[in-house]
Amino acid sequence: MQMLTSRQPVPIYPFERDEITGSNAFSLVRSEGALPYEADVLLPHRKAYYMLVFVKHGRGRHWVDAVPYVRKDHTLYFSTPTQLLVKEEPTPFWGTRLTFTSEFLALQQHAALRNLPLIQNPHHGHELLLTAADEAVVDDLLAKLDAEHRRPGEWQHQMLSAYLLVLLTYLSRLYTEQFPGGEPSADQRLLRTYQARVEEHFRELHEVSAYAALLHISAGHLSEVVKAQSGKSAIKHLHERLVLEAKRLLFYTPQSLKELAFDLGFSDASYFNRFFKRETGLTPAEYRATIRKMYQ
Repeated sequence: MQMLTSRQPVPIYPFERDEITGSNAFSLVRSEGALPYEADVLLPHRKAYYMLVFVKHGRGRHWVDAVPYVRKDHTLYFSTPTQLLVKEEPTPFWGTRLTFTSEFLALQQHAALRNLPLIQNPHHGHELLLTAADEAVVDDLLAKLDAEHRRPGEWQHQMLSAYLLVLLTYLSRLYTEQFPGGEPSADQRLLRTYQARVEEHFRELHEVSAYAALLHISAGHLSEVVKAQSGKSAIKHLHERLVLEAKRLLFYTPQSLKELAFDLGFSDASYFNRFFKRETGLTPAEYRATIRKMYQ
């Protein structure tokens, strides 16, 4: 597995225009082993879009947020724009790749999609295991999407949206089964909203009171609800998100500790060092040395 060797930030790859429809927001590609992979995916990167890959057959290993995944047949892999990805080698696969952007989800007709568990991905998951029955449903929906994708016309967008809603809803049900949760109450929705705001602002906002202000509630109420619903304090959620990002950067990039601390919103590298050790039991330098040695 390659690491970044320059001091530039982790690259973020933009959405590529769909070859069939010309869309800059939605794309679908069916592959029978001929789908090429660009060399740049062999370096740690993020994608500026959501991606679902249904693998009927494929081999190789890739990494998501420093977790290795040996690709399995009859499995669905998904990623969100925040996750850090890298492939070990260029390998073709047999299956379907579906991609769409945040702008696509922002359209009014896609409002129902934005809050689905698979899209929110509160557990930072990546792999969904499919039974034979699940695979049949997913494969059929992808075939229907592909047929509409190749059939331009007045109703194409509505049909694509309808099939996509069914597919992502079905996969979200599988997500909640494999990453247990349940139908959200008002307090659970507040927890998820808080987690979403942390995802958006963790680099610049390091105080629970700042998130309470964004949500127009008191810091005390926010802390009470988050603790009751998750078993962890609101500040713990924030700290865990900072640690996750720090681990990503320590593993995949050559950034100095000072640069990394600044990137995460810490004005003092020594404070970041103490923060990371308090949360993980290791200094950033110790973690970097340990994790890279483990996966050499």
